[in-house]
Amino acid sequence: MKLQVEPNHYFNEFYDSKERWISYWHQINEIIKLNPKRVLEIGIGNSFVSKYLKERKLNIVTLDIDSRLNPDVVGSVLNIPLKDNSFDVVACYEILEHLPYENFNRALSEIFRVSNSYAIISLPDVSRVYRLYVHIPKVSVFKRLIPLPRIKSPIHKFDGEHYWEIGKAGYPLNRIIKDIQKAGFKIEKTYRIFENPYHRFFIARKEK
Repeated sequence: MKLQVEPNHYFNEFYDSKERWISYWHQINEIIKLNPKRVLEIGIGNSFVSKYLKERKLNIVTLDIDSRLNPDVVGSVLNIPLKDNSFDVVACYEILEHLPYENFNRALSEIFRVSNSYAIISLPDVSRVYRLYVHIPKVSVFKRLIPLPRIKSPIHKFDGEHYWEIGKAGYPLNRIIKDIQKAGFKIEKTYRIFENPYHRFFIARKEK
């Protein structure tokens, strides 16, 4: 795999937007909720998630193709140099779209192989939504993403980083769901973050 960005890409105000910080909360929370004994994070980025989880006393191993980011293990998601069934949770956040889609199934197979229970995956989703937020003081807060269908899906153009995104022509959500299921996972939940709907999460349990 070819490296796409320099290490300093992950350390500036443009990368770490308010929306991304909200995504970090979801990335961390989804892992903690599963109460894993051992976690693999594929794609280390700026290391925020793994450092926080280590402070929470989770046993987390990081893997990245870029040795300059100092992951615990240098390697590719297409050929993970770790043993079968060795992690309770494999987290792969905003990584797989950096591979041509023809490699998606192979990456999922590797994630399935090293997981013994769960995979948490997030991918970019450009499908249009309207954000509805209603706050009734002392009563409740109502938040919902309302789909706004397009007549024609936009065509994805490689931008030097993303080869594809959910909602672009040829990459509907149901295709991604089917491929995750084909790898051997049962999707227990998929959702988009209200504050950052560009990020869609998949909570997938390994069917043994």
